[in-house]
Amino acid sequence: MTPWTVASLAARLAAGETTSRELVETALARIADPRGEGARAFLALRAQAARAEAESADRRRRAGSALSPLDGLPISVKDLFDVQGEVTRAGSRLLAGAPPASADAPAVARLRAAGSIVVGRTNMVEFAFGGLCLNPHYGTPRNPWDRPRAGSDGATIGGRVPGGSSSGAAVAVADGMCVMGLGSDTRGSVRIPAALCGLAGFKPTARRVPREGAFPLSTTLDSVGPIAHSIACCAAYDAALAGEPIAPLARREASGLRLLLPKSSVLDDLDAQVARTFAAALAELSRAGARIDERPMPAFDRQEAYFKGGGLSGAEAYRIHLPYAARIAEYDPRVGKRIALGKDLSQADLEELTRLRAAFMREVDAAAASCDAIVMPSVACVAPPIDEVEASDEAYFSWNARVLRNTGLVNFWDGCAATLPCHAPGAAPVGLMVCGGALSDRRVLGVAQAIERALDPVTQRAPHG
Repeated sequence: MTPWTVASLAARLAAGETTSRELVETALARIADPRGEGARAFLALRAQAARAEAESADRRRRAGSALSPLDGLPISVKDLFDVQGEVTRAGSRLLAGAPPASADAPAVARLRAAGSIVVGRTNMVEFAFGGLCLNPHYGTPRNPWDRPRAGSDGATIGGRVPGGSSSGAAVAVADGMCVMGLGSDTRGSVRIPAALCGLAGFKPTARRVPREGAFPLSTTLDSVGPIAHSIACCAAYDAALAGEPIAPLARREASGLRLLLPKSSVLDDLDAQVARTFAAALAELSRAGARIDERPMPAFDRQEAYFKGGGLSGAEAYRIHLPYAARIAEYDPRVGKRIALGKDLSQADLEELTRLRAAFMREVDAAAASCDAIVMPSVACVAPPIDEVEASDEAYFSWNARVLRNTGLVNFWDGCAATLPCHAPGAAPVGLMVCGGALSDRRVLGVAQAIERALDPVTQRAPHG
């Protein structure tokens, strides 16, 4: 299956080689395929509305009045975004009886104003509180790299987590059910599933994209971003989400890039596959003329203090969920336990966290000022087996902390970051993260695209095992 990208589909539409209606029908057929993951990736479909919107897009194109390069392309939205007339469940049964949304979330409205066609709502960790994506209410979509299969004895083997919390968004993009999956990212919930599923993803500066109309996890750290097949795709959707003109990124080359590699805990305890593949990617970038500056980053080694008791997001989540305290038995127990941790953080704790964050931001800003971007592995491990993660609470929380470790630093920094795949075809997906400070979004995307181009050859040669 050829990956769907904005550039390729826009060209085919312009040439009359396909129509928006055909793309929507293809997306809906893939979602409905009983051999695929559509039933677990999507919690609700908008089949009739999507078909009607595709017909409108085709009429606009025939009249020469397409709204944007995104016009007529099918997308999905994470179940925590409001879509007018639909119930926003946030991956929970707790909200299944809530009234339908009276209006689109601003992020959704901006995408639809650009002509994007929402085909459905995607599965997620309940209330977005987790990086692995186990959902006992609606099921766990399987990672496209390692799907369950029948063993020689007839038993089912395999099946790995897709990463979360925007799990269905990543699986839907990977399986060609949409061009882009709209997700949210509080500590990595766009970048983790993108990296573990072999995709590109972008977490913008939090304030850059409106967060109203999205069920919150953390009013301080939440951000809204895309998962897609390329950095160019992420950049196009990011522009629409930020209310900016949709235009190609200014072209940059890997030669001359100044990339800071933080010598810190972000490089510790890496899976062998991640360590080898990331090292091969850095070597390729060096051969392409990029300068890799490895320096100590002590600020990155103090995560225990930043995320004590769940950190800012834990404290804010606890307060957000106080109205549902009497219904705690209806939560995924692992989500409920993480929310409950927030009650132990006092006002003095929050003031100390705020002080620590301000100092962290100043320290990382100073280190990043001399480079074009900070680079690190997106996730320390490849996608773990679902059975292993589900084995016990201890296993779950250990894996969860591991996948959140690197990505969460960017949210605490109030920065932005893109992840892009750097593994060989068929190998376990490994993501390379490109990070920058607040409001450096378009620069970071340009650097990420230059790295993406430079690594294209290495993806054919990177270690497999």
